[in-house]
Amino acid sequence: MEKKPFQAESKRLLEMMINSIYTQREIFLRELISNASDAIDKIYYKALTDSNLTFDKDSYFIKVTADKAKRTLTIRDTGIGMTKEELESNLGVIAKSGSLAFKKENESKDGHDIIGQFGVGFYSAFMVADEVTVVSRALGETQAYRWHSTGADGYTIEPAEKDEVGTEITLQIKPNGEEDNYDEFLEEYRLKAIIKKYSDFIRYPIKMDVTASRKKEDSEDEYESYTEEQRVNSMVPIWRKNKSELKTEDYEQFYAEKHYGFDKPLKHLHLSVDGAVSYNAILFIPENMPFDYYSKEFEKGLELYANGVLIMNKCADLLPDHFSFVKGMVDSESLSLNISREMLQHDRQLKLIAKNIANKIKSQLQSMLKDEREKYETFYKAFGRQLKFGVYNEYGMNKDVLQDLLLFHSSKEKKLVSLDEYVSRMPEEQKYIYYATGPSIERIDKLPQTEVVADKGYEILYFTDDIDEFAIKILTSYKEKEFKSVSSGDLGIDADANEKTDDETGKENEDLFEQMKTLLAGKVKSVKASKRLKSHPVCLSAQGDLSIEMEKVLKMMPSGQDVQAEKVLEINVNHPVFVSLKDAFEKDKEKLGLYTALLYNQALLIEGLPLQDPVEFTNDICKIMV
Repeated sequence: MEKKPFQAESKRLLEMMINSIYTQREIFLRELISNASDAIDKIYYKALTDSNLTFDKDSYFIKVTADKAKRTLTIRDTGIGMTKEELESNLGVIAKSGSLAFKKENESKDGHDIIGQFGVGFYSAFMVADEVTVVSRALGETQAYRWHSTGADGYTIEPAEKDEVGTEITLQIKPNGEEDNYDEFLEEYRLKAIIKKYSDFIRYPIKMDVTASRKKEDSEDEYESYTEEQRVNSMVPIWRKNKSELKTEDYEQFYAEKHYGFDKPLKHLHLSVDGAVSYNAILFIPENMPFDYYSKEFEKGLELYANGVLIMNKCADLLPDHFSFVKGMVDSESLSLNISREMLQHDRQLKLIAKNIANKIKSQLQSMLKDEREKYETFYKAFGRQLKFGVYNEYGMNKDVLQDLLLFHSSKEKKLVSLDEYVSRMPEEQKYIYYATGPSIERIDKLPQTEVVADKGYEILYFTDDIDEFAIKILTSYKEKEFKSVSSGDLGIDADANEKTDDETGKENEDLFEQMKTLLAGKVKSVKASKRLKSHPVCLSAQGDLSIEMEKVLKMMPSGQDVQAEKVLEINVNHPVFVSLKDAFEKDKEKLGLYTALLYNQALLIEGLPLQDPVEFTNDICKIMV
């Protein structure tokens, strides 16, 4: 029989589709099943306008059959079938889609949509097959036809026998190569896994003959194997069911089945949106952080389906980075896909869905914060750091979105509080939102710098994450209240009578402080009398935008940035140590140097900064003891 050439740039185009368009060989089964589903849909569309044609959904199915001995894989459907002319047109012209043409002629708003658009999916079969045979009998026809091809060289069409309307595609699976295992596409478990992954929610039954076992008759412990036909796919996805039919347990089961996590989700969102862009989505807020969440291996993103067919495992564009912890899926008929249906064209529809999803996630988190505080705090302990990073990231682009979701430990409440809760409790005379930084709540509790703020009765937010202060620097203010570190030079607290005396004491001892600054040359910007210390003798504060805590964080980064905060050594002029300092300044310059070094190193230790010379520090202590 004469072989006909493909009506295209045959060999090169087919090679390109097989080797370039699809990134995973297993995709071929998704494409052939999608085409089979389209063929059944076409009968459904015909039945809408043809009174002589009835559509009994239970009569339609897709069947996948593997024959290891013959190395064949067959996909059979009970769809509309193809005439000789349609076989010639749809399969003889690469990239011509019969489904797309049919779709344009039969637009419908009843919830059914035809998946195929490009007409190249069929040819993905050649990724795993040396030859492909299609036997099809069209609806209303008695004659069937066989289409056969071994690849880019062309194809043949001849009459064939087929008892029922529909199409049967048989793939002659390639032999294994040194690096290629084609046997997997003949294995029952592998085929089932591929169907479940990509085609689980095709709306028609996908059947397979599967191996089962049963007890032998007249035997208690002997079993025998047998083959039975089973439906492999779920057919009706949970997201297309009415929310009123579903319970929390149903969503938790779906979460587990999709392997979104080993925990139970704290919250789920079930979205059904109709409008300019229509889609369904089920989103989950996990309880626990994945072990690789803050590693390069972690991939954010939602599963993306088009009409129930999985297109992408992780569509990162559907989630902003600050909500990357969200798991779930989106199914839409409105998306523009590329030719392989593996990737999205970045278009307006995708952006609209992503924007809407982000708004829904924020609303859900706000609702949890307001009405389910304990549950929200559980979430926040796992993912609060990501929200704070979202405030800092992209130059604060998302700070207004996230600021109301932030929580920090409160010095007064001894628990996590929101910025709104803090501001609502501020006394009228309080000018700033005060915060203190440190490695732990216990360490911050003991910081000398907190004394004057705490004595005023003002609440202090404790920053224990290395990202905290960076995020707050981006926020700058909340509800017109600026943030102020307790280590800042100006705390904005009105001086009382004693503090005015301290100012006078500081002026009287300017020469002493200047001498101490000289002794600490290159280590501190200045030495001065402190207005914040009450019971402690010394502390460090910082001038400028870079705090001491930020210096520590930046120095720990892989780049090892050599940054220095402008440190100020503050002395408590009401502490007994100050008397000794004055005495040494007047009588013993060597002792003044010893005292200055000790006080500076003491301040470093309080801040959690490393001592430049620990041996010298211990020797100085010994000198004092002697």
